Amino acid sequence: MPKFIIERELPGAGALSSEQLQGISQKSCSVLNELGTKIQWLQSYVTDDKIYCVYIAPDAETIKLHAEQGGFPANSIAEIKTVIDPTTAE
Repeated sequence: MPKFIIERELPGAGALSSEQLQGISQKSCSVLNELGTKIQWLQSYVTDDKIYCVYIAPDAETIKLHAEQGGFPANSIAEIKTVIDPTTAE
């Protein structure tokens, strides 16, 4: 199944408390449970004003549905084509 990276613009994201991040995570997991096994959240990276999330899903529409139902922004959704790291240079 394809893997996607989602850019969520959330001003002040880096200043959110652990309780606020927990609440966001709980809401996301609740929506994921409702959507079933066709979508999976792998991890997210929080920066000052954005959150970058990595998901496995059948298509971008499923990602959009999760965002709509959860009340999350999904400003950009891109399918990950490949992953590279320092070992790629070897």
